[in-house]
Amino acid sequence: MIVGDLTLLYKLFIRMTPPQILVLGFALIILIGAFVLTLPISSSAGTPTGFIDSLFTATSATCVTGLVVSDTALHWSIFGKWVILALIQVGGLGFMTMATLIMLIFKRHISLRERLILQEALNQNSMEGIVRLIRKVLLYAFIVEGTGALLLAIRFSFDMDFGQAVFFGVFHGISMFNNAGFDLFGTITGPFTSLTSYVNDPLVNMVVMLLIIIGGIGFIVIADLHEYRVRKRLSLHTKIVLSTTGILIGLGALVFFVFEYTNPNTLQPLSTGGKIWASFFASVTPRTAGANTIDVGSMRQASQFFTIILMFIGASPGSTGGGIKTTTFTILIGAMIAMLRGKEDIVFFRNRLAKDRIYKAITMTFFALFLVIGVAMVLSITEDVQFLKILFEVTSGFGTVGLTMGLTPNLSHIGKIAITLMMFIGRLGPLTLAYALQPKPGKELYRYPEGKISIG
Repeated sequence: MIVGDLTLLYKLFIRMTPPQILVLGFALIILIGAFVLTLPISSSAGTPTGFIDSLFTATSATCVTGLVVSDTALHWSIFGKWVILALIQVGGLGFMTMATLIMLIFKRHISLRERLILQEALNQNSMEGIVRLIRKVLLYAFIVEGTGALLLAIRFSFDMDFGQAVFFGVFHGISMFNNAGFDLFGTITGPFTSLTSYVNDPLVNMVVMLLIIIGGIGFIVIADLHEYRVRKRLSLHTKIVLSTTGILIGLGALVFFVFEYTNPNTLQPLSTGGKIWASFFASVTPRTAGANTIDVGSMRQASQFFTIILMFIGASPGSTGGGIKTTTFTILIGAMIAMLRGKEDIVFFRNRLAKDRIYKAITMTFFALFLVIGVAMVLSITEDVQFLKILFEVTSGFGTVGLTMGLTPNLSHIGKIAITLMMFIGRLGPLTLAYALQPKPGKELYRYPEGKISIG
């Protein structure tokens, strides 16, 4: 009977598409993590944690979001914190990437099917060199995380004992590189305070921002930059990601600096240097990181709404972040400019974009927009708070950002389940989930005649 069941499961697995395997894999990791977090050993009080709260936390960690219903440092035990850290690492790099690491360690052959799943997981257009890319992803990730952990541990050692500083360095190095936003400062500066006590600290600001940016630009870009000294050229993807990321960070810092300069609850009490650091940090963290050095709930509404826009755009393809991605946003801007100039093609750096890329960008954006608006409307019924707070929370969940205006701990069960689903969809990507749920496409036997409608 057991052999028959295993055979049936294997046949079902073989028939599944790569998107379906990715969805199932992430769902299983989240459920396992949620079960472990419900155990008494995972909480600091030694009592079981409710399944909804555990599921929310496991989803937030695996989907590298950072939204929490209970302060990470205060609620979870050392064991629970290590479980969360493991979920962040697996979720950030992708479970298929971690599975490939195990296969490489044991020198196991990676099949064609596994390469197809890796191609889908890393959002690649081809399987060519996919295993070589995985090796680079793992190497870059561990080097960057290790360097960040070391620098943070050294800095934290001035404020706490050595053992705690090392643990804090490792935890925040992994959390920030994977754009997770989980922090352990609740026991030091109070619950849900994140990095606010280091708002004026150049080292912590610089290290954390670099970890967030490197994790957010994507492993494809990192590999391309590493090979630049040999190839002496960058791919179109890398050029678009770097230029868009730089523009968004610079523009965001300027907007936050202007909008919050006279706000007594955010930038006004800080020195000029502190204002600059805080403005740049506030611009970088919506790249889907979730950490903060100033209170997001105390920002002016204009700044909060601008943060929503940055969170919706998110990080870059093949990274640890969510959102519609910087490349999608750039394609939409390019399409608008091309239309206004009367051009048929979208051109970046003397390269014309294929039509399927444009259709995919439009589809992704509208899918995400309808999803965010729909869930926000539902929560506006279940949660008795301002709509801006709800929209902020929903967008933060979809973008796997983790920033909050203080709503998360007070969400109803329906609200927690809704945000949990948003984090799950945001990490996988709306199109991946759509491809996983769609029936097997059949061959089109005919085409309808072309029609025209008026626009504008």
